Amino acid sequence: MHTFEKIYTVVSSIPEGKVMTYKQVANIAGVKNPRVVGFALRMNKNPTHIPCHRVVGSNGHLTGYAFGGTSVKKSILEKEGIHFSGNEQVDLATSLYISTQ
Repeated sequence: MHTFEKIYTVVSSIPEGKVMTYKQVANIAGVKNPRVVGFALRMNKNPTHIPCHRVVGSNGHLTGYAFGGTSVKKSILEKEGIHFSGNEQVDLATSLYISTQ
């Protein structure tokens, strides 16, 4: 399986109302550099099925979002029930998804 496909498979498994960090996705997908995850998500052609808005920085901060920027990303996450501890910082204590993959 191609690296991007592995990343997309992991991201597709994140349930609504939860997030994962780029580092988590990278570890599960077997990618050494979490920046590769960001690059793959920027190239995502199907955000409806590959919910790249559910991937955040390791400290919970929202990072870029190719489909409208971080304000759009935050709005989508809020609609999904994600809790924030700061303006653009996800409360990882309540919203982090721990994958069993």
